[in-house]
Amino acid sequence: MKNKMALVGFCLLALIMAVPAQNTYIPFELGGDNYYTMYGSPDISASISGTDEFERGDTVSLYVDLTNYGRILGFKEDLTPEDPKEFALASAELQEEYKKPTALGISAYLRSDNPQIEIKSGDQVIQSLKSGDKTQSPLKYTVKIGEHAPAGTYPLSLNLSYDYQDNVRVQASKLVTSGSAPTLANYQVSYIYQKANQTVPLILKIKKQADFVITNSTGVLSAGAKKAEIEATYKNIGEDPVKDAIARLSIFKPFSSTDDQAFIGTLAPGEEKTVVFRLDVDSDATPKDYGINSEIKYIDINGDSIISESMKIPVQVKAASASLLMPAIAILIIIVVIGGYLYRRKQKK
Repeated sequence: MKNKMALVGFCLLALIMAVPAQNTYIPFELGGDNYYTMYGSPDISASISGTDEFERGDTVSLYVDLTNYGRILGFKEDLTPEDPKEFALASAELQEEYKKPTALGISAYLRSDNPQIEIKSGDQVIQSLKSGDKTQSPLKYTVKIGEHAPAGTYPLSLNLSYDYQDNVRVQASKLVTSGSAPTLANYQVSYIYQKANQTVPLILKIKKQADFVITNSTGVLSAGAKKAEIEATYKNIGEDPVKDAIARLSIFKPFSSTDDQAFIGTLAPGEEKTVVFRLDVDSDATPKDYGINSEIKYIDINGDSIISESMKIPVQVKAASASLLMPAIAILIIIVVIGGYLYRRKQKK
């Protein structure tokens, strides 16, 4: 009996080293014996790699790491081996069963339910992730942040789908003990897989900073006008105050100006101020609606000089007004002619 058990033990040790792992999906219908049932599954966690805080209006790259915390929670014996071949099969199956927490063919889709955060990338795919392993390189997603997105935290959802090995069945025609090490002849493994889905929450942050919009403007000019005024009201809709703010125009034809900057000064969150610019308009300007870009240069709470995003001021150019001089001269001539005629007629009488 002792010799028999020693032979079995030797066979088991040799088979652990000699039986190669199979990566092919062998259909369950091929049959086989099931000696063990393992309990457990993959359990994937996600975290943002690098910075998770960005500025509004930016299109950024968000990097995400995945870690598999899945493990074997326990097992039960479904079939008791009774001879050397069965002991060898049971041992071979056990080695395969321990792969159960490995996640296979992971598809990771990042989603935002907030319209201020737009995910521009599609699914990211990972071939496999073993228990205890972390992705070798982070997943990369392109994220567009709304131009006037308020500062704060924005929840994201990373939707994961993957397969994992649910059970293993093994079979062989016989145990061959001749040669240097025992082997299982015609050894086959049947893998049974399950699909799983996980949703992992992530948080993206938007920095506090000043932000501006034009709440009101007036700008109706005539072709050929000189130093014509346009007004624009700027409001700080951000979270931080600014100081030494100056509004500046980006002038283009048919406009020109020597007064294309206006001092705003300090502007607290929620505060607005109206400034005036003076423009010259070319005499041959095409009558139509224009949009003149403006920006605000300011000092932020950290003492840094910042230039805001561009904001358009709508300006309407009308045709030049007809001159009243010629009609006035014509009327004067008519009056003179009529007066002269009446005077000569009176003299003849």
